[in-house]
Amino acid sequence: MYKRAAALGVALALSSASALADVKVGIIISGSGPLASLGIPFKNTFSLLPDTLGGEPVKYILLDDSSDPTNSVKNARKLISEDNVDLIFGTNGLSSTTAIAPIAAENNTPVIALAPASPEVAKNPWVFAVPQPLPIMMSAVVDHMKRNGVKTVGYIGFADSWGDVVLAGIKPGLEKNDIKLVADERYARNDTSAVGQALKVISARPDAVLVGGSGTGGALGHVALAERGYKGQIYHNHAVINRDFLRVGGQHLEGAIVPTGPVMVAEQLPDNNPIKPVALKFVQSYEAAFGANSRNAFAGYGQDAYILADNAVRQAATNAKPGTIDFRKAVRDALETNKEIVGTHAIYNMTPTDHAGVDERARVLVKIEKGDWKLIP
Repeated sequence: MYKRAAALGVALALSSASALADVKVGIIISGSGPLASLGIPFKNTFSLLPDTLGGEPVKYILLDDSSDPTNSVKNARKLISEDNVDLIFGTNGLSSTTAIAPIAAENNTPVIALAPASPEVAKNPWVFAVPQPLPIMMSAVVDHMKRNGVKTVGYIGFADSWGDVVLAGIKPGLEKNDIKLVADERYARNDTSAVGQALKVISARPDAVLVGGSGTGGALGHVALAERGYKGQIYHNHAVINRDFLRVGGQHLEGAIVPTGPVMVAEQLPDNNPIKPVALKFVQSYEAAFGANSRNAFAGYGQDAYILADNAVRQAATNAKPGTIDFRKAVRDALETNKEIVGTHAIYNMTPTDHAGVDERARVLVKIEKGDWKLIP
């Protein structure tokens, strides 16, 4: 079913479909820059996609935004105005996704976001987010805290929009369960040390600490806490789920608890979980191409973007012709109304007021043990 792309470049057609492909999909990812550890797994997944989408021939056009929202905007405009794409996948950066949302609305082009943008539908009606919204994921963390008697929490996260949304995602749950936030410290994602921030968090004596980072940068705060002797439970968010994070953090990460989508522990899921067969099939294909244990959450999000688009294009193609505004609108409408679409991370049920469309089935908690992810029953 799957095949590797023949070549990868700054602007890349990933399928073997010809230039006359009926459906065009633009892809914007961070193949370089600070977000590359997140973007490259997406690039890998997209290199494995079939040469049809919704039963129609498809051409994929991939552009690298170099982790820069300005480049994301330029890429989006190029894909829409020059390449006349029917749909965009991207980007894997929160700020970049936010930046291209108004361009999508202005040009009536649906976007399947690869970052958990949780867009306000009234403002960005053409944007659909594949990754689970922060409140869904962080509520699992709060539940674990509550079960284990946590009363106070310290926070150490990125000094940017991602650090803000992670904290915003957990705050309602903390307040609802009378868990007090006693520290809020930030570091830049390209910093080489977070010792000062870690010391301030430790001095507040929290029962547990939440680290609000992503990719390899998410390990920095954790390592600083561990090296300074912090013994409480350390939690993360789902944006750290990749092997590079485990490699950079090493033994310091042992015991950390992280929410993630089911795909990361597909083999460990109960057999009656409807996501398990879809996740297993993807994991087998991905690891056959990129090696044992190469799976990661971001690659799975890429596959789910394809699954959602495949269903939407199949439906849209019965009503309109690719390359037209009517087709783009039909794709948007299908994304908004298709039900019980099973992916590797979630079962998607988007609506006019919910462009994420996932529930608690989209999350599991894992613990880092011996450098790997272990499902917490």
